[in-house]
Amino acid sequence: MERVFLTPEEVAEALHVGRAKVYDLIRNGDLVSVKIGRLRRVHAEAVREYASRLIEEAAA
Repeated sequence: MERVFLTPEEVAEALHVGRAKVYDLIRNGDLVSVKIGRLRRVHAEAVREYASRLIEEAAA
């Protein structure tokens, strides 16, 4: 089964950025996340959408 939610650390690894950058993206609203109890998680599709937006912006 494919993972639905990723930890900020996993997102950082996928995007090749630091964990602090992931939290900045979440805080700025660039990357959508949810809280499950005390845990912060990012939907895998939100990471793909963010990457797609970056590519579109770069092409414009």
